[in-house]
Amino acid sequence: MNQKTFARIAGAVFTLVAVGHVLRIAFGASVVVQNTSIPMWVSWIAFVVAWYLAYEGFRLGWRSRTRA
Repeated sequence: MNQKTFARIAGAVFTLVAVGHVLRIAFGASVVVQNTSIPMWVSWIAFVVAWYLAYEGFRLGWRSRTRA
């Protein structure tokens, strides 16, 4: 697997993670981990981070040439 393919796959995975957080925000779904409720603001931060990583993955995956 070359670097461009890896970057595109990583971008797609992070896009799915970002969409998951947007859906949680939109539907107001609660998340509980070991009897601890995760606040909604955590999904906002996670969405921004996942969106940025998806953007960078796609940006690197579609560059015209790969840097060594």
